[in-house]
Amino acid sequence: MSKPGKKIGRRTFLAGAGLTALGYGWLRPILNALPHSPIGKRDLRRPDSMRFNYDKAIVVDFLASPGYFNYPLNPPLDNEMLQNAVRSGITAVNQTVHGSDFEDAVQNVAMWLNRIELYSDSLMQVKTVEHLFKAKKDGKLGIVLGFQNTTQFEDDLGHIETFLNLGVKVTQLTYNVRNLVGDGCLEPANRGLTQYGHAVVERMNELGMLVDLSHCGQKTTAEAIEVSPVPVSFTHSGCNAVARHPRSKDDAELKALSKKGGVIGIYLMPFLTPGRAPTRRDVLDHIEHAVNVCGEDHVGIGSDLSTTPIDGSDEYWSRHREFVAKRIKQGIAAPNEDPDILFTVKELNSHLRMELIADGLSSRGHPDALIEKVIGGNWLRLFQEIWRTNKEKSEE
Repeated sequence: MSKPGKKIGRRTFLAGAGLTALGYGWLRPILNALPHSPIGKRDLRRPDSMRFNYDKAIVVDFLASPGYFNYPLNPPLDNEMLQNAVRSGITAVNQTVHGSDFEDAVQNVAMWLNRIELYSDSLMQVKTVEHLFKAKKDGKLGIVLGFQNTTQFEDDLGHIETFLNLGVKVTQLTYNVRNLVGDGCLEPANRGLTQYGHAVVERMNELGMLVDLSHCGQKTTAEAIEVSPVPVSFTHSGCNAVARHPRSKDDAELKALSKKGGVIGIYLMPFLTPGRAPTRRDVLDHIEHAVNVCGEDHVGIGSDLSTTPIDGSDEYWSRHREFVAKRIKQGIAAPNEDPDILFTVKELNSHLRMELIADGLSSRGHPDALIEKVIGGNWLRLFQEIWRTNKEKSEE
């Protein structure tokens, strides 16, 4: 375990980011403000009822966090959160890094890099496929840094490489609304990629940063899939054929994604069942539909949750209602975000949710080979194709 107060070296961080000219003073308060406390001995025991053997599986939840997620306060990591992370059986998660612009995003990247170093007994950054296997071997939760918007790039394509050098390996082109790249899923005009958006996709492809289209509008989604010569992703979404919602995808989009070699991660959000809280059965229904449409090589999980289950206390309910009300007021909430429905699936509100999903698929008669792909193997295959170095690409 790193010592309390240990910080990423100034030269290491700024050299990797290419930010020396911006100075370091504005980052110091961020890096120094993070808490530290030791974690107890890890207990990796699994419930005896689990049908699927996790000992060798690479398990990836490609939109999640070791800390509270989709929660208004975003409290700091603590022992319980870290223990849940390492006991979860999850090899790696795609950790959203927030940021309204370039400078804000750099600060938040710095916070996550520092957290990973502070809690290095439990967490490690994943920037390559080799890192993913090391996280599995060492029993740590791998952290893949990602963005859910391109506002962090501003109007400068050079910022994409800066963030890639810091370990941002996946970026969603738009959130729910319009930005410089294209339209999100709640924009009624439903326009596609802008000229700048085409350039962003091209540059991400060149650098090996995975394109995510989860929140994108239909035309932005279709055009990004069409113009990208490499596979793209829906890291956290659902199937409109099962239950229609603007945050989910039509079969035509699923087919186009899979034809290009991409992967959809099924989320564990109320959007699976607009108007009521989803159950594990609903999650399995969406997974099975995606497999039927895309094929078993193109479906994974992107829960959009924390590896720590929510406690359901009165305080949590109060904060949840405040959080949803604020999102609705800001105009960024998706339809059916409900102050009275929590962002979780009750039967999967556990640090072992990936195992419970696998157990459910096994109960429905799916073979181990398919389950292994859905719980992480398909993301691994996609990373192996996308996360190649520029040298590797130039030698082709």
